[in-house]
Amino acid sequence: MSKYINLSYRDALKSAIREALKNDERVFLMGEDVGHYGGAFAVSKGLLQEFGPERIMDVPLSESGFTGSGIGAALAGMKPIVEVMTVNFSLLAMDQIINNAATLLHMSGGQLNVPVVIRMGCGIGRQLAAQHSHSWEPFYAHVPGLIVLSVGTHEDARGMLLSALESPDPVILFEYTSMLNLEKEIPEDAGAVDIRQAKVLKQGKDLSLITYGTGVYKCLEAADILAGEGMDVEVIDLRVLRPMDEETFLTSITKTHRALVVEDAWRSVSISSEVAARIMEKAFYELDAPVERLCGVEVPIPYPKHLEDASVPQVYDIVEKVTKMLRP
Repeated sequence: MSKYINLSYRDALKSAIREALKNDERVFLMGEDVGHYGGAFAVSKGLLQEFGPERIMDVPLSESGFTGSGIGAALAGMKPIVEVMTVNFSLLAMDQIINNAATLLHMSGGQLNVPVVIRMGCGIGRQLAAQHSHSWEPFYAHVPGLIVLSVGTHEDARGMLLSALESPDPVILFEYTSMLNLEKEIPEDAGAVDIRQAKVLKQGKDLSLITYGTGVYKCLEAADILAGEGMDVEVIDLRVLRPMDEETFLTSITKTHRALVVEDAWRSVSISSEVAARIMEKAFYELDAPVERLCGVEVPIPYPKHLEDASVPQVYDIVEKVTKMLRP
């Protein structure tokens, strides 16, 4: 049996980067303050001293410039890990990501692969206010040519990067800043994970809770509370937002016949919109009740803690919503 170790989300991310650098000399990390400063969130702290400035590369404050450099390095046979400090800064690199990384394979008639991995600090919950608090996974999940992954658990924080680096296509990794200090037990030998499928984290028969990112641990906690009240819910971590693994949640619906989709992103034109639409298109006759959603309130994220908490679904919101769905 595997031994388990207690690891913070931050250290799981760092451990994955370190292993990737050790495994392949083509891998390097580039981004703002990733070297001497150790990363804006200390994820890369100590790696410059361990691997040197050619593998841990500080770059100028130009997201378009250094993301484009990463794409060029990938085209030239390297395996760059491009770190965008927070997801809002990625808007400055969207031309490179969407018009170059995502399209070159198609526009070259299959001649040019772009094996770049772009990591983005994401999410809500560290009082970073409207400038830096965003759940913009739906923006990127809309784009053909990208693989979009949500790092919602510690095992995925340890393993998704390693698998992403094996992809011939560009991968966007959403990492959640509110979880950086959170500690969980993972197998000591945890490594690369499957980045093609969603994952059922808890089996249940009464309702399917479908989520990703920071919603994962919230839904698992809510499921434990609901179990104490006699309600048995299934928890699914979508993990792969593009190409979405619909088979996992559609299979779950055939068992539970009810669904609640939970996410921090704004409700309009969201991941939950897509999930709900696919359930209605492909599993309508399996439903005993309408698909429901719990999403972020459609306002710029406030700075005060109590307002920030109120702007995205919390555990008690999930418990209350499921209770109303199962015991109207």
